[in-house]
Amino acid sequence: MKDPFSPSPELAAIARRWLESYAARRSTTAANLLSHSAALAYIGSDEGEIFDGAGLRDGFAKYSDDQAILVPEDITVTAYEAGEFGWAYSTLAIISSEADKKVRFRNTFIFTMEDGVWRIVHIHNSNPKPNFEAMGYELRRLEDLLEAARSAEAEITQTGIASVMFTDIADSTALTSAIGDSRWSEIIKNHLGDVIQEIEKARGTLIKSLGDGTLSTFSSAGAAMRAAIAIQNHLAQQTDEPRLCLRIGIQTGDVVQSGDDFVGTVVNKAARVAAMAEPGMIRVSEATRAMVGDTKEFCFANPVEVPLKGLTGEHLIHYLEWQCEADLGTRQ
Repeated sequence: MKDPFSPSPELAAIARRWLESYAARRSTTAANLLSHSAALAYIGSDEGEIFDGAGLRDGFAKYSDDQAILVPEDITVTAYEAGEFGWAYSTLAIISSEADKKVRFRNTFIFTMEDGVWRIVHIHNSNPKPNFEAMGYELRRLEDLLEAARSAEAEITQTGIASVMFTDIADSTALTSAIGDSRWSEIIKNHLGDVIQEIEKARGTLIKSLGDGTLSTFSSAGAAMRAAIAIQNHLAQQTDEPRLCLRIGIQTGDVVQSGDDFVGTVVNKAARVAAMAEPGMIRVSEATRAMVGDTKEFCFANPVEVPLKGLTGEHLIHYLEWQCEADLGTRQ
């Protein structure tokens, strides 16, 4: 079946023009790109920013003029069209001189043809937040990895107390789209080889890999954290593009070697902790931190109590600083 949508440089240019006009508060230009339809709608990042219909078009100039002038950077737009319908999505950074902030945004646009002219009938503007601020948001790849582990005949080399580590590459979908499946497959193969090597150096066991994620276990919390630090340092030293950015989460608890039972609370919580990590970060549970006591080998920061999906109560998690002075001193 032939794909009805084709790339549209024209719609991409219109979306870019709207973004630049809106940021610069050129309200007349921005308003002229909007549809005359009663279906016109704008959804912003703030809870109260939902406007539609004629009131949006008529009041847009005043609404825009009341806002501070912004400076857009790094605008990327992808657009498609099919007949008299089209859509686009964009990412950009917005600099606010008044607030002295630089914030990432993303937008979607829906276009309709009106009297031979493309106009915007729907805009959705959002400010994406890190996973730890979303409180319980789960990365689909981690869920897939969990499911794969449940359905596999996984062999755990230790029972009793163990530390479970998840790794996951951030923005892998965008990177795959940019460089193509063939090149991405080669990069992931090399990446997983490096990750597995560091796991084995720390005497850990790879339980499962899926896509660009891994699940592994270690006989001690210290071993798991050393592996995580080594993995992040290895990535930081790479100079070839694309530069991969990894999320890592570690939880320590009782592991039971009994079929699917090994994918219990300790493994589930490790996946949730990993989902709370920002790209380039290592997050560990309080149980993992407590295992190493007051040793100066590891540095922890920014403790925060959060709810974790599928688990009751609030859970204390920490950043494991993998570039701190204590860490560097013990590994030079």
